[in-house]
Amino acid sequence: MTNCIFCKIINGNIPSYKVYEDEQVLAFLDISQTTKGHTLVIPKSHAKNFAECDDNDLNKVMSVAKKIANSLLKTGAKGVNILSNINEVAGQSVFHFHVHVIPRYNENDTIKISFVNNNEKYKDEMQNIATLIKNNL
Repeated sequence: MTNCIFCKIINGNIPSYKVYEDEQVLAFLDISQTTKGHTLVIPKSHAKNFAECDDNDLNKVMSVAKKIANSLLKTGAKGVNILSNINEVAGQSVFHFHVHVIPRYNENDTIKISFVNNNEKYKDEMQNIATLIKNNL
């Protein structure tokens, strides 16, 4: 894809701090560095997001993300977040599938991922929600 910044990184048109590369996947440090070592793992084949990624590429990306997470844990991280956003409303800003591997060194790191408990809000709809998802698999 011609205007995709990640495709430009893959093609060597934009420099990056490479962590891993093979014929299918590239991993490099995120330029924003949410925490020290924040790495992006991407397939070399362009796909808009996680939901549109080829299963072969998806499996390889996740395998590499696991290797990087383990490396970060061996080199000082106390935990790791693995994250991928689908579409702008969920926070996706580069529309080339990528997985964030974000090392966590302490509870006060700048990233905070939390979930609000909405069980009361959706309590009466849970079966319908489950059925809707199941029927659309």
